[in-house]
Amino acid sequence: MPRDNPGFYTFASMNRSPVRYARTSDDVSIAYWTYGTGGPVVIEGPLIPFSHIEAEWQNPHVREWYERVGESVTIVRYDGRGNGLSQRSVETASLEDHVTDLEAVVRHFAPDPVALVGVFHSGPPAALFAARNPELVSHLILWCTYSRGTDYWTENQSEGLRALRQTDYRLFLKTGAHELMGWADDGESDAFADVMQAAVEPEVADAMLADTRTWDVHASLSSITAPTLVVHRRDLKWISVELSRDLASTIPGAQLMQIDGSSPLPAAGPIAVAADAVTGFLGIKGRPTARQSGGGVRVVLFTDLVDHTAMMDELGDELGRAVLREHEHITRGVLADFGGREVKSLGDGFMASFESVQAALDAAIALQRGIQARNSVLPADGRALAVRMGLNAGEPLEEEGDLFGSAVILASRIASHAKGDQILVSNAVRELAIGKRFEFEQQIDFVPKGFSEAVHVWEVRW
Repeated sequence: MPRDNPGFYTFASMNRSPVRYARTSDDVSIAYWTYGTGGPVVIEGPLIPFSHIEAEWQNPHVREWYERVGESVTIVRYDGRGNGLSQRSVETASLEDHVTDLEAVVRHFAPDPVALVGVFHSGPPAALFAARNPELVSHLILWCTYSRGTDYWTENQSEGLRALRQTDYRLFLKTGAHELMGWADDGESDAFADVMQAAVEPEVADAMLADTRTWDVHASLSSITAPTLVVHRRDLKWISVELSRDLASTIPGAQLMQIDGSSPLPAAGPIAVAADAVTGFLGIKGRPTARQSGGGVRVVLFTDLVDHTAMMDELGDELGRAVLREHEHITRGVLADFGGREVKSLGDGFMASFESVQAALDAAIALQRGIQARNSVLPADGRALAVRMGLNAGEPLEEEGDLFGSAVILASRIASHAKGDQILVSNAVRELAIGKRFEFEQQIDFVPKGFSEAVHVWEVRW
């Protein structure tokens, strides 16, 4: 079947849907497939301009990423115009064109909202779509990307590869796959260079990359209302963490997460870490077999180390990790003292649960006092720590030792709302603590991300 016509294109794999086509508002055919048996719909944007959903699926390393994420969600991948199996009869594609392509795919799943993953150059179109269509986007994940093209194109590696493109296109692809895309093994980088070569004509790739220089969605970031996660690879050298920090600080309520690896692609590097970042942010793990926790009401505590990213940048990996170990030692000691269960470490914080509200509040206060005691004996050039905490009580879902559900999400949102050295709790926690000698001060109500109504928040005086 000609690739420019809508219809189906059958793949060898039996575990994935055949390719379908969405028609854009300006009459362009956009190819996409889905993988997974349930869970929320997650649409991952193309690697602009080197997207080819068939060639990717045949690459075992890339397919492993989709299979891993597809255990928990329904993953959707599409080729933008001019790429892969989508309509090729275009000479270039603007930012608005890419938004139009994404909209055509999203509309196939309407009216239910979907989660968007904008990877590298597909980040700005995803952010702009989310800002314009809040009712269609449940979550937004911006993966190693930027808001202004001029900021990205200041990197020396970007310009160097652009010059190489003019002399040797195959070497440009292999170098790009190795140096920029992060495929360390020669065989892996060669295989991904094959994907890139099949994806797009060289002249179209040039034009699309040149157009990204003009992209600027910064003014739209403050309009994004979907819960947003900004992911940055710790060892990624040619996209500055400052670009991710700018996104996270401008989008209301956005979280910044740094994970291991040196590639801007989720599929290159530690796949389990990348998959956990996505599914953890969506509040899911594994297929939907979660059961109600057997312990009835639980008090869920989230802790978050304030300015963790800035600290790591200032101190460097070795010294920064040593400070983090101090924080971890203090936290785990407090949990052990008060019968708390560490659900998981979040890198710069913890999620824990308690069967008693008194134990949970005692632990939170003891942890703040422990951090305070640690800071009081620092040398003059030492790095002080500040931790913010949020607690909520409810009946979460439990699966394989992890906890899920709205009770958990609300605890996380309350922690994000707190300031350094603060302990904030929901009204449910405060009511369960009546008569238990704790002092509370009411804070201004706020509407957490993903919730339709404002919640009452109280500060624990410690």
